[in-house]
Amino acid sequence: MTSQLDALSVHSTVVADTGDLSAIARYRPQDATTNPSLMLQAAADPRHASMIDDVLVRTPRSADCLDELHVEFGCRILGMIPGRVSTEVDARLSFDAAATEARAQRLLERYAASGIHTDRVLIKIAGTWEGVRAAARLERQGVHCNLTLIFSLAQAVACADAGVTLVSPFVGRIHDWHLHAQGLTEIAREADPGVASVRRIYQYYKQFGYSTQVMGASFRKTTQILDLAGCDLLTISPGLLGELAARPGAVSRCLDPVSARAAGFDKLQLDEAGFRWQHNEDPMAVDLLANGIRRFAADTRELEKVIAARRGVA
Repeated sequence: MTSQLDALSVHSTVVADTGDLSAIARYRPQDATTNPSLMLQAAADPRHASMIDDVLVRTPRSADCLDELHVEFGCRILGMIPGRVSTEVDARLSFDAAATEARAQRLLERYAASGIHTDRVLIKIAGTWEGVRAAARLERQGVHCNLTLIFSLAQAVACADAGVTLVSPFVGRIHDWHLHAQGLTEIAREADPGVASVRRIYQYYKQFGYSTQVMGASFRKTTQILDLAGCDLLTISPGLLGELAARPGAVSRCLDPVSARAAGFDKLQLDEAGFRWQHNEDPMAVDLLANGIRRFAADTRELEKVIAARRGVA
């Protein structure tokens, strides 16, 4: 019998949300995404120690090692999948558009030196105003971008207006924030605010004919994934991929572009001031964007420590 993972793949592009090479080899997704937290986990895995050592040997300048390691993982992942890998720009550049753009170009140069075409790489950038502006310039140069840490409709609209390739709204973090804010231990499936956020962005994009795709991310349970079947892409952790692969059954499409076009949204016109105000009006989005950047920056610093420790060993 068909598994739920196979059935889901009929409606949405399935993406592996991991830097674990063995998990990617096991589930063979279309695409894969990485972030500093996932890269830290992967780099700390003893199975990857020799790969890190190889990077250190050919990268004498410590300042280059972080980018080189991201690209090395990306190249290994691309050897296992038919599609694209998302590689994240250092979160510490999230409020510097020029530096973000420059770092993105450096990553792409490293991919090109490894024989990887630009079309197989999504540059992952935090959804700040500065990040959106950097992505707009990169997209005009033919660089495909994945805007991450999306928590508000204002972020999503600004990204679509900028012509970015796709956005990654974080279902699980939104769900967790509302649990904590309301002092709850559970939220009814039909009222899940993380699922509702992705649905709202998807419907808005389809209603107004944007080409930007929506990739639901940061899932806590399979019901959140199944309730977004039909979303353009869904990036899923190995644990949840395993649950879906082990469970037989059909999956009904929950999101489709035809019904979304009748959603009835008013179109937002956002300049910088409008973006900042609309985003500021959502306390959840403000908290989670700031916290997400801090967390990714902290994990990047920890990854630098892992690299330094391996350099001492190598």
